[in-house]
Amino acid sequence: MVPKVVFGKGSYEQLAEIIKPQRKSKAPFVFIVDDVFKESNEVIDKIPLNFNDKILYVSADEEPKTKQIDEIVQNLKSEFNYTPSGIIGIGGGSILDVTKAVSIMLTNPGNARDYQGWDLVKKKAVYHVGIPTISGTGSEVSRTTVLTGPTKKLGINSDFTPFDQVILDPDLTIGVPKDQWFYTGMDCFIHCVESLNGTFLNAFSESYGEKAYDLCKEIFVENKISEEEKRGKLMMASWHGGMSIAYSQVGIAHAMSYGLSYVLGTKHGIGNCIVFNQLEKYYGEDVVLFKEMVERFDITIPKNVCGNLSEIQMNTMIDVALGLVPLWENALGKDWESIMTRDVLKALYLKM
Repeated sequence: MVPKVVFGKGSYEQLAEIIKPQRKSKAPFVFIVDDVFKESNEVIDKIPLNFNDKILYVSADEEPKTKQIDEIVQNLKSEFNYTPSGIIGIGGGSILDVTKAVSIMLTNPGNARDYQGWDLVKKKAVYHVGIPTISGTGSEVSRTTVLTGPTKKLGINSDFTPFDQVILDPDLTIGVPKDQWFYTGMDCFIHCVESLNGTFLNAFSESYGEKAYDLCKEIFVENKISEEEKRGKLMMASWHGGMSIAYSQVGIAHAMSYGLSYVLGTKHGIGNCIVFNQLEKYYGEDVVLFKEMVERFDITIPKNVCGNLSEIQMNTMIDVALGLVPLWENALGKDWESIMTRDVLKALYLKM
């Protein structure tokens, strides 16, 4: 679990105070920041730069890649004689995943692709802090950092992945575009649905999943609270949804959206929405509710994204999705392979 968390309006301003005890002589702090904030005085001016600290602007236009992590780590090792005092990520799920992966690879040998899987990391990561600027991904609390590698899209799932400190400031999510706010919020909703309907469910993950699910309904269905309250509640829904899957697992929508992302580069939140829109057979009333929310907020879910795929692309998409064994087992049980055949999966993709 994340050992330390600060929550509240304006808590971002405590960053200097929070990281100060972690500073090691001559070892810099590296701030990995979403490049959309390059001109944002509200975010950049409050970064507590000292000595040889560095801001590294990273684009979130594409999902994080293992090659990208290797390049960042190599550049940091070339630039600095000392391992950084800490890596601080400021941004959405992609930036937080980059931050977690970089902090791991600074202390572990080899390439990032070598650690895609479960419990492959052997050495403690560099101190790392997560500061989300959009709510829903659950990356701020999860034990994975999802990366696209040369042969698969799969997370570095380990006990060393979670942040050492998280700062949850709802004010940092002001100004997120409506569509992006919705897609990422639905990532949280889908986390809850997949966790609560999964075979891996236990009382611990259920309690977090139910709370996040109720918060999502309050925000996206009832829609009776102020914008400020929505920001705070969605931030907590993201946290609880992430906690729920940390102790169970996600399911069909995530497995299939990984395939979409690997082949087409589809962003995670919107990818989940494209897939979930077609999963009424598996998640029933929750998909009906999802469609109501889409209509309520006048959101467009892309269609025909798989319409022009080559046979090779389709097979690659299916291979990537089917490679995520724990997700399928959680969703469909131990006999999942007899239920989710390649033909069934292909038919589902062709609906998208």
